[in-house]
Amino acid sequence: MPDLYKAGVLFRRACVYVAAAISLYAQPIAINLDPSKTRIEFTLADVLHTVHGTFKMKSGQLELNSEMNTISGQVIVDAASGESGNAARDRRMRNTFLEADRYPEITFTATGMEGMLSPNGSSSVTITGWFRIHGARHQLSVPMQIQMFGAQATAKGHFVVPYVAWGIKNPSTFILRVNQQVDIDVTAVVSLVRNRN
Repeated sequence: MPDLYKAGVLFRRACVYVAAAISLYAQPIAINLDPSKTRIEFTLADVLHTVHGTFKMKSGQLELNSEMNTISGQVIVDAASGESGNAARDRRMRNTFLEADRYPEITFTATGMEGMLSPNGSSSVTITGWFRIHGARHQLSVPMQIQMFGAQATAKGHFVVPYVAWGIKNPSTFILRVNQQVDIDVTAVVSLVRNRN
């Protein structure tokens, strides 16, 4: 009899958890990225060494509807904020290649999501959308690893930008040859708020 009682208690707890999860997914969720805790890193290889640097995010707000498996919203990065530890190289990147005065923002506009976001623990999803850089937009898919902690989460993603194929000048010279694509790694701390509309 005690075993049946324990089983009943566990079953009821499981039902409460499932109901809470269904409630979470049934409501749109506002996802707010914290610029001060979001790190955007780039890696560009050349024949002599690998260049590492960072960009700063200006803002990031998304809205997720897991029931419909849709996501919307935008992440905005300051194109002039690129830093690699070399002032002359950073000026060239900002002025010659990204033309940050003319195109001050790099944006990602989310349009869809593949995979299921777990209300607790780890999830693997792919967010698709439009990546706008240097005045042109390109379709992009970003695989993300999400770790949920109640109303907080960390998100890590990696993607590649084939910048030369996308029309940005190639910084290679006769002596120095660099890769024609740059690797981007994003680590973000986000807060989640259920919209009760």
